Amino acid sequence: MTEIYMDHAATTPVRPEVVEVMLPYFGTEFGNASSVYGWGRRAHQALDQARDTVAELLGAASNEIIFTSGGSEGANLAIKGVAWAYQTKGKHIITSAIEHHAVLDTALWLKKHGFEVTILPVDEEGFVSPAEVEKALRPDTILVSIMHANNEVGTIQPIAEIGAIVRKHGAFFHTDAVQTAGVLDLNVEELNVDLLSLSAHKFYGPKGVGTLYVRKGVRLDPLIHGGAQERRRRAGTENVAGIVGLAKAFELAREERVAENARLTKLRDRLIEGLQTIPSSKVNGSLSQRLPNNVNVCFQYIEGESMLLNLDLRGIAASSGSACTSGSLDPSHVLLAMGLTHEIAHGSLRLTLGRDNTESDVDFVLQEIPVIVERLRKMSPLYQG
Repeated sequence: MTEIYMDHAATTPVRPEVVEVMLPYFGTEFGNASSVYGWGRRAHQALDQARDTVAELLGAASNEIIFTSGGSEGANLAIKGVAWAYQTKGKHIITSAIEHHAVLDTALWLKKHGFEVTILPVDEEGFVSPAEVEKALRPDTILVSIMHANNEVGTIQPIAEIGAIVRKHGAFFHTDAVQTAGVLDLNVEELNVDLLSLSAHKFYGPKGVGTLYVRKGVRLDPLIHGGAQERRRRAGTENVAGIVGLAKAFELAREERVAENARLTKLRDRLIEGLQTIPSSKVNGSLSQRLPNNVNVCFQYIEGESMLLNLDLRGIAASSGSACTSGSLDPSHVLLAMGLTHEIAHGSLRLTLGRDNTESDVDFVLQEIPVIVERLRKMSPLYQG
């Protein structure tokens, strides 16, 4: 049976080149980077080299890079870390209604612990308004967290503009760049960010490892205590193999970004054009400021879950929203925030393209989806077609 993977926003396969550089650190170079003897020194050297590589790719200094277990930990450390460190200055935090739950749930957890949280709305394309950010800023605002691009609908936010506003105000600015790492330029100076989190498994690196950039001078209260690793900001023996893999994957993505983005954009547009021919369908998110691999569409009168099961039977892997909430029966909080009704949001489908996808993959998907939609609609008591 044909197998087509179109859920790269959920995770990606590890590239062979990445596996190759990681392998020694599972075997011969197994040392603890905190140890003083040869094995430890070599592991520490690999750690330093990876940190230098990531720093260079972000336009940052090496001592501004913290290695984490992934995007969720990075967002938690950024938001909770700043909140606890600066709570005497203020207890107001700003975020948006379409953030990943790693950000939203963290902000709401802080709300239970005495902080005040403002959740900004978005427009019908999923954009956060810089003017709304400026209006929400207060003397006691200590942190603003707005994602670089949305993981469900692919809308790319005006992060540099928002960052300039936040900086002028004197608050700190965090961006969740999990979906844009390896896809967009992440120069932290140009983006005007103070904190930026990313995760290796979104750009063909290993799972379980990520990076948090923290601008020099920004204080963080650590989440994990018990060791001096990562300049006392994240205790625990470093995942040397994973960190080396992250750096290699990030480096490869940077080298290939322009050509790969152009290729993916063509496939994405072909997919969107084909899906728009299906009656009662709606493409979600911005068409002009959109991730090059993201397609998100709603089909009225059907359930997204049924669509996914039918696609799986045809060998096509897709999702109905964030992979972290795909087990939920609730409609996407992102689509609801963009103004869609519960009924329409329930019929959402996210297809995210990657390195191995081809034009023939797109053609096969466009051949199968209309048939599945028609079959499911005939089973719906609401459909009058």
